[in-house]
Amino acid sequence: MTKGNITVQTENIFPIIKKFLYSDHEIFLRELISNAIDATSKLEAVAGAGEIEGDLGDLTIHVTVDKAAGTITISDRGIGMTESEVKKYLNQLAFSSAEDFVKKYQGKNNIIGHFGLGFYSAFMVADQVEVITRSYKKTPKGVHWICDGNPEYEIEEIDRKERGTDIILHISDDSKEFLEHSRIENLLKKYCSFLPFPIQMGMKKDVRWEGEGEDRKKIETEVPNIINDTNPLWKKKPGKLSDQDYLDFYRKLYPMSPDPMFWIHLNIDYPFNLTGILYFPKISNQFDQQKNKIHLYSNQVYVTDEVKEIVPEFLTLLHGVIDSPDIPLNVSRSYLQSDSNVKKITGYLTKKVAERLGKLFKDDRAGYEQKWDDIGVFVKYGMITDEKFAEKAIDFVLLKNTDGKYFTFEEYKEKIKANQTDKNDRIVALYTPSPEIHTSYIRNATEMGYDVLLLNHVIDNHFIQHMEYKGDKLSFARVDADTPGHLIQKDEKTESVLSEKEQEKVKELFTPLMGGQDHQLIIRPMAPDGHPVLITRPEFMRRMQEMQMMQGANGMDMMDQYYQVIVNSNHPLIAEKLINMRSQEKKEKFAAYLLRLAKLNQGMLKGEEMSSFINDSIEFLS
Repeated sequence: MTKGNITVQTENIFPIIKKFLYSDHEIFLRELISNAIDATSKLEAVAGAGEIEGDLGDLTIHVTVDKAAGTITISDRGIGMTESEVKKYLNQLAFSSAEDFVKKYQGKNNIIGHFGLGFYSAFMVADQVEVITRSYKKTPKGVHWICDGNPEYEIEEIDRKERGTDIILHISDDSKEFLEHSRIENLLKKYCSFLPFPIQMGMKKDVRWEGEGEDRKKIETEVPNIINDTNPLWKKKPGKLSDQDYLDFYRKLYPMSPDPMFWIHLNIDYPFNLTGILYFPKISNQFDQQKNKIHLYSNQVYVTDEVKEIVPEFLTLLHGVIDSPDIPLNVSRSYLQSDSNVKKITGYLTKKVAERLGKLFKDDRAGYEQKWDDIGVFVKYGMITDEKFAEKAIDFVLLKNTDGKYFTFEEYKEKIKANQTDKNDRIVALYTPSPEIHTSYIRNATEMGYDVLLLNHVIDNHFIQHMEYKGDKLSFARVDADTPGHLIQKDEKTESVLSEKEQEKVKELFTPLMGGQDHQLIIRPMAPDGHPVLITRPEFMRRMQEMQMMQGANGMDMMDQYYQVIVNSNHPLIAEKLINMRSQEKKEKFAAYLLRLAKLNQGMLKGEEMSSFINDSIEFLS
């Protein structure tokens, strides 16, 4: 057996870095700034270990764009490098100095880099990269390293008085966009807004007014243009923060959004490190517009807003910040990698959110109910998609009826079980997605002593099916479904004003109008001031229709094939007008008109039927 080593041709590594290492070339700025932060963090670590005497001085990181020269320079006053360190860390690809440093100063620093590839992201946008550096150690010279994007490099000693490193990028022709001052400043705000050391990009004008009246004058001065907040809100202790602090931070993150309802401040150090703030926004029906609003950071470096690997699906409706050095990132620090820590963090977030909602419900139910129209979507979504959350949320999920009153599940089951238990001993909760459309159905139901829930969000169809599957002898039926009839059959409450013979005559008038299709005709005594004729649809078929429509199919055909026609034998138009008409022809025509009126109420009247209905209406009126 022969053993050997696979040969890697180093001249091919730079094209790979340039094209494939990072998904977006703009990441180079994040990587180089992160390196500068690392160098500064290391300096504080060695100073803390007593290896540096005296004041460290200004540790601001400077970013300079020289459009005329075609360069971008990133300068720090961090730990710097000796010539041997330059050769070790810059000339050996993927040899991360952060790894070495962490081993030596374990527990004394907060180093961002791990892979040793971040520096080489510079070659995605630069034809040539220069590094000018001097170590904090007592070395007589600085070092100048230069590389043109191939394995060859030049290195020499130079005179440099200051400790730290300058990285100079000579921007390539296909990346000239990065020589625009505004482009770099926006990228710094995106990726570096909360890094722990000041990042300055030139100067800016500071305007203030002095004096009063005619003596009032504007004073303009040049001040450093500091990009970042070095001590973001999520790193501070919650006990020292006011509600206004949290609102101000939210407005900084989401300038155009309405204020959130409330928030959770996260802070955990075992079995993983995680800090952050999650805000509960007012949630609209547009799910997709709500998602991807949580910003993920690693040691205050922005990573992504694609957090579905670490945040449970329903929590992606929240806004805010999560920061953890323990989140596993891929080599480009742009995407998450799944491991046991991710599952632990996911479970922790779910637990904290459930605890926060449960406490709010318990401590201030009235306030919780006021927020429910916005919270409800979030809670229901969580119960559908996360079993552990559902176990806790069953105690604080609310049902709202058409009277605007709120109930927990157990409270509502207790409220309706006496009147709304069917012949199979299942409690039936009636609901409407639109009180305006179902006015007559709601009135009929309430006059029979039934209660009607308001379930008008796009998620409610999924929610009620989920609760039926999980619940014990509980079902939901839309108020225009056939289920209220089954409830009536168990406990007849209304007597008909028509005799059985008269009811049979009414049935004979309507039966031919069914068109021989598989529709059901029911003569039922109901409230006199309700509708003379109602059309109801089987609940299970209506749900199948809605599922088909969500999948892009036309579900209306199925519903038109089967429905129930309920004639209210107590309505004056039936019990007095129709039954007493002398002409059989007029009876038939009037019955047909009432049926089309019911179809109109259900949006089923179309084409020739609609034209005929309008003509008959004009005739009746005239």
